[in-house]
Amino acid sequence: MIDSAPSAALFVANDLALDFINSAYGPGTAPVDVLEDDPAVIDWLATAGVLEAGAVAVPNGVAALAVALRDEARELLAAARAGRPFQATVVNKVLEAGRPIVQLQSTTDGAGPCVVERRRDDSAESLLEPIAVALSRLLAGGDLQHVRECEAHDCTLLFHDTTKSRKRRWCSMALCGNRMKVAAFRSRKQVGKGT
Repeated sequence: MIDSAPSAALFVANDLALDFINSAYGPGTAPVDVLEDDPAVIDWLATAGVLEAGAVAVPNGVAALAVALRDEARELLAAARAGRPFQATVVNKVLEAGRPIVQLQSTTDGAGPCVVERRRDDSAESLLEPIAVALSRLLAGGDLQHVRECEAHDCTLLFHDTTKSRKRRWCSMALCGNRMKVAAFRSRKQVGKGT
């Protein structure tokens, strides 16, 4: 089992959308949900680098929308990997209602015009829009064959295998890899003693 404090956010996936899906993890006997309430969602977004810490007031209902987005993201990922059609109702709602404001502005240093993008407002949809964009890019990007689930028997974390050999097996060597290697070594040692 993953040794972490309750409600500890784990960022091991090499992908914002997968890290968001991983905000609920653990075996069915000891599940962890990092998005347990509205402030926890804002904390997760800040830890993920999507928001500046303390930059927004916590909107009511952001946790409910985040959990709905996460649940749909998990379903969409499974459907896309299996080549099944899907409906992205929550994702599209967040993308539409949370789309940022994009403006052309002049710079004060005389370097010429620049395009500036900023969050539309502090609504739940606007705060979660970067997650919906990351999920859309992951699903439409065509690299789903390298999305994997940790091979540890008691771990449910997903990750995007970006290693050169594409043979990554665990969410993290620190969380599961070393633990599974030690368990395999002990098992081999026990088999050796029994013969």
